Amino acid sequence: MNALLWLLRGFFFVALLGLAIKNSGEIELRFFFDASWHAPLSVTLLVAMVTGVVLGILALLPRLVRQRRDISTLKRQLAAKEKLPAVQTPVTAIDFPPTGF
Repeated sequence: MNALLWLLRGFFFVALLGLAIKNSGEIELRFFFDASWHAPLSVTLLVAMVTGVVLGILALLPRLVRQRRDISTLKRQLAAKEKLPAVQTPVTAIDFPPTGF
């Protein structure tokens, strides 16, 4: 299974590498104030993908920090609860009414 996964990853890498080589034409990105940037299409797409991944991770960061804080609080509460002695209730006999047989 692991070998199949690496084979699939290798195929995916070769396919993307071929796509990048075939689309190596230069493009021009125009910004405000007559600023422009000339770069190959594959580099531009790579920069856009990396920017999206970084923005996605930054968007998830507050939730991740909050969850880790909540988990540590719950672990501390569980540890404090385990340190307390267990309260045992005495078992008493239950009186059943006599049957009419």
